[in-house]
Amino acid sequence: MVVAIQIDSLRLSAAMEREEADFVARHPKSQQLAQEAKEGLLSGVPMPWMVRWPGAFPLFVDKAQGSSFVCADGHSYVDFCLGDTGAMTGHSVEALSTAVGTQLKRGLTTMLPTADAQWVANNLSERFGLPKWQFAMTATDANRFVLRFARHLTKRPKIVVHDWCYHGTVDETLVVLDADGRTVSRPGAIGPQVDPGLTTVAVPFNDLYAMEEALASGDIACVLMEPALTNIGIVLPKDGYVQGVRELTRKYDALLIIDETHTICAGPGGCTREWSIDPDFVVIGKTIGGGIPVAAYGMSAKIARRLEALMVGHDLDVSGVGGTLTGSALAMSAMKATLSSSLLENDFEQTIGLAKSWAEGVKSVCTEFDLDWHVQQLGCRAEYWFCPPPANGAQAAASVNPELEAYLHLAALNRGILLTPFHNMALFSVFHKIDDVDKHTGVFRDCIAAIAS
Repeated sequence: MVVAIQIDSLRLSAAMEREEADFVARHPKSQQLAQEAKEGLLSGVPMPWMVRWPGAFPLFVDKAQGSSFVCADGHSYVDFCLGDTGAMTGHSVEALSTAVGTQLKRGLTTMLPTADAQWVANNLSERFGLPKWQFAMTATDANRFVLRFARHLTKRPKIVVHDWCYHGTVDETLVVLDADGRTVSRPGAIGPQVDPGLTTVAVPFNDLYAMEEALASGDIACVLMEPALTNIGIVLPKDGYVQGVRELTRKYDALLIIDETHTICAGPGGCTREWSIDPDFVVIGKTIGGGIPVAAYGMSAKIARRLEALMVGHDLDVSGVGGTLTGSALAMSAMKATLSSSLLENDFEQTIGLAKSWAEGVKSVCTEFDLDWHVQQLGCRAEYWFCPPPANGAQAAASVNPELEAYLHLAALNRGILLTPFHNMALFSVFHKIDDVDKHTGVFRDCIAAIAS
């Protein structure tokens, strides 16, 4: 574990005790709701990972608007988490609220297409450069569907992902490399269907040699990758890495799938457009629905021609691709409203600038206290590390300091700032202001001053 020596462990422990006591004192209603929730909810939460938030119990939210939310106890918070990208366009955006409200009166799902679907497909084509699109409920589903397509098209059994990657709850992507270089289940993955080494090959991020070695085996259907790792923290690609992967997939006749669900933060067309990647498939989730559960996957013209031959026949409904609520009128109206009003060029100019200012504020505090910490930025997303920027997922995982991270998150929360959980990360919407950035810089400085030796 890499941690700057200037942090005093005894002061950190004492500061954490104060923050925990303050959190409990400030949130009696959330504490009551958390206790009541244990009667009907497993561990008292609707999703298992919600118990990992710092504090004695989860914070219960009353309402959210723009770049902030109010908890059950009436305290207001600057939201730098934004639903871990799901609310990247902001909370309760008027265009989305109006569109969804109108669609509620017109019908939500009929298992038939609406005109909105073609509008959304055209918009996504303009953004990402891929001509044909299909839809899903979540990026997890979209990734599952695309992996099925890749195996069908290539007649190959295995996939390649990056060590410590994250592509939703797709079983075969919850993998890491063990000490002997074998692909094994990621720590915490529950009940894998089979040994993941039978379906998946993990390679370190930023390692073209390992990527070529995996692809040269001849049994790889596709590479599924984020162009920059985000879920283990922001790990940026070395110059030429992503294009190198693209060249290798072509050399060995494997397909390239780019998962932009988080890296849409780079711009209107994500890293795919910003970095001219030219993939075979693109997957994009949650953000494009403004919080309504949606996802989409696009494909090249060549891939589309081959797949359309599958779109016939009596057994199409049991292909393992689809879902009754997928592509519903509600989902299409939400995506059209979001894409027509948000995630535009001007929006990113504003939000990327805010992320840069946030990063500069953190750097200034680290410099003041002589901390060998560093900040990574990807578009309108930024994150600080307790070490030099890692080059791959394993280095990122090794740099985690749970005690220090929990303290910084809880101390920020007690002062009205919510960071992305499990990371020291901030994400920006057009509703954020420079005052929000300055508030974080001041809070961050106070928190470091309380524990620095």
